[in-house]
Amino acid sequence: MDTIRIKDKTFAVSIPEADIQREVARVANEINRDLDGQNPLFVSVLNGAFMFTADLMKHITIPCEISFVKLVSYAGTSSTGIVKEVIGLNEDIEGRTVVITEDIVDTGLTMQRLIADLEKHRPRAIHIASLLVKPGKLEVPLDIRYVAMNIPNDFIVGYGLDYDGWGRNYRDIYTVCNE
Repeated sequence: MDTIRIKDKTFAVSIPEADIQREVARVANEINRDLDGQNPLFVSVLNGAFMFTADLMKHITIPCEISFVKLVSYAGTSSTGIVKEVIGLNEDIEGRTVVITEDIVDTGLTMQRLIADLEKHRPRAIHIASLLVKPGKLEVPLDIRYVAMNIPNDFIVGYGLDYDGWGRNYRDIYTVCNE
């Protein structure tokens, strides 16, 4: 499908599935190389990162574990700037290498809050692996070590990303055509 309609908006394909899969495999190879021998704990941010994390883990060949957290900062098509923790981490991360897997980093506020929360538990290191980054929207300094793709500030859906809960199921990533 070249275009889709979700609620009141039309979206067009901007990143085909094949391009996504190629970049996810590249990021996994970088993590395998960099974190060999560290038994990292992957912390996936729900709901959006579920597809990215699942595909990434298929390419991770080093010993590792995975857990999930849920943070909410979006309303409609824009970030509210207020982060609310919904589901927390249950694993002991003291002295561990943690890799946060995120679908998209735009303002960076959600990631900043998550890192601050994780640092209270004294991990050895925290790395960020994000499918997408919007460099033009970053409001806080972040060291995003593993980035699959940088994108413009457009609103997108698909491959786990949503518009008011809709559109996560598409294999491609779509950009809004009308706002």
